[in-house]
Amino acid sequence: MVSKEKMTEFLSSEFPQTKCVVEAVGNQSATVRHEVGFDELRPGGTVSGPVLMAVADVALYVAILGEIGLVSLAVTTSLSINFLRKPASDKDIIGECKLLKIGKALVVGEVALYSDDAPEPVAHVVGTYSIPPSSQS
Repeated sequence: MVSKEKMTEFLSSEFPQTKCVVEAVGNQSATVRHEVGFDELRPGGTVSGPVLMAVADVALYVAILGEIGLVSLAVTTSLSINFLRKPASDKDIIGECKLLKIGKALVVGEVALYSDDAPEPVAHVVGTYSIPPSSQS
């Protein structure tokens, strides 16, 4: 299992462009936070879909690497999102991922996305990642 600190170092090194911050990782799960500001908003004062998808993708990636180790070439093969309600324009987006199946070549997980401190999710995401052969046991 990979610690939160090691995961944070890895993301800073391999994906310095991400605005997501790792809050928790382990036990086939992860929680990430993305600060919301002007750049994340779309017309109408809501968080853009691409930002929500990015948070979900990072949450999946973190949860998966927390289980299989720091493998930068694990890649998204599928990502499906259901937008459920309007995210708050003044609250961070929180992504909570749970892995559903960890196979030898593919990992499937789901992510609930929330506006910080809101009880109801703003989106539900299911994604699949392909694991590179060199990291498979």
